[in-house]
Amino acid sequence: MVEEIVKVAKRAGEAMLEFYNDDVEVMQKDDDSPLTKADLAAHHIIVEALAEIDPDTPVISEESGIPEYEDRKNWESFWIVDPLDGTKEFIKKNGEFTVNIALIDQGTPVLGVVYVPDKQTTYYATKEEGAFKQLADEKPERIYSKLSDGKSELTAVQSRSHGSNSLIKELEEKGLTVTKTVPAGSSIKFCLVAEGEADIYPRMGPTMEWDVAAGDCVYRYSAREGAHPSPLTYNKPDLKNTGFLIGVEGDFKF
Repeated sequence: MVEEIVKVAKRAGEAMLEFYNDDVEVMQKDDDSPLTKADLAAHHIIVEALAEIDPDTPVISEESGIPEYEDRKNWESFWIVDPLDGTKEFIKKNGEFTVNIALIDQGTPVLGVVYVPDKQTTYYATKEEGAFKQLADEKPERIYSKLSDGKSELTAVQSRSHGSNSLIKELEEKGLTVTKTVPAGSSIKFCLVAEGEADIYPRMGPTMEWDVAAGDCVYRYSAREGAHPSPLTYNKPDLKNTGFLIGVEGDFKF
């Protein structure tokens, strides 16, 4: 099934790029976050495709609202989608925006696709097969990341829009030594850890489950054996995450 989902993500990405080089018309959602026609175009492509591919599994998309917890608390599995992750990066035209599609089973991501339209780069993972990176239509390559023990010097990936020096100071207070930071947008941050370009991804501020599910899946199954542990959980009553840290052993919380 992952091959089909990759194709869907690429179709959604192509639709985004039709708007990318024009003047971007920005609307505001109820929470004041930006929304563009590209978000909506990608949303419709993905939701309609998932309804054909897997009609019996419910879908949560950032652009379709959140079903009541009473309606979804007993879901065994569901798709969770961020049609355009990194809308601010899309508006800034820096290329660091993604399509995120993930399948959650029993509260854990088991399939995830992150597509970077401007770079024609796909990251994807499944619980059974591990994590992969594909450049354009080249052969996918297996990617691996190591879990740091937290005692060595670390490279941290930081949000291009939300990075801060206070985050690095807080990591130092927790005994972690960060000697280099790599800025990135959207779920690309998870993927940089998954392919070994960075050691850790710390995030102090809140995120929603659709922001992280696909990237978290790629990270989890970039382990050489089994899966990396992740502090992220899914199908919570409000779908909101607190701060988290991936890439290092131990239970670090913000």
